[in-house]
Amino acid sequence: MKSLDALFKADATALSLRQKRLEILGSNIANAATPHFKARDIDFEAAYKSAMNSGELTKTASAHIDVGGTADSAEVRYRVPLSPSLDGNTVELHVEQVQFAENATHYEATLSFLNGRINTMRKALRGE
Repeated sequence: MKSLDALFKADATALSLRQKRLEILGSNIANAATPHFKARDIDFEAAYKSAMNSGELTKTASAHIDVGGTADSAEVRYRVPLSPSLDGNTVELHVEQVQFAENATHYEATLSFLNGRINTMRKALRGE
């Protein structure tokens, strides 16, 4: 089933990274009024490229080093604010909301593409 893994790897990787990014952005929004909270984000494009180019190595023991390829390996960075608040909080609610909505839209689009690919495969297997 290696060909099926290759067929779905891009979508699975994108969904995993988008899901992690939604969690981070949601945390930023939830902490918009928390003093000294630092807004965080991931660079989706860089994380996606890194995950897709990680090769076929697999971790077979808990002592082995991860080689990337998952959302957990995406580097989380602090966001540089356009206008920091006086209490040290770097969350800019309007920026976070736009980023969250954009990321959610991309997540839904990836799900739609994946659903279409699966439906096409079902039709092919049924001979339709």
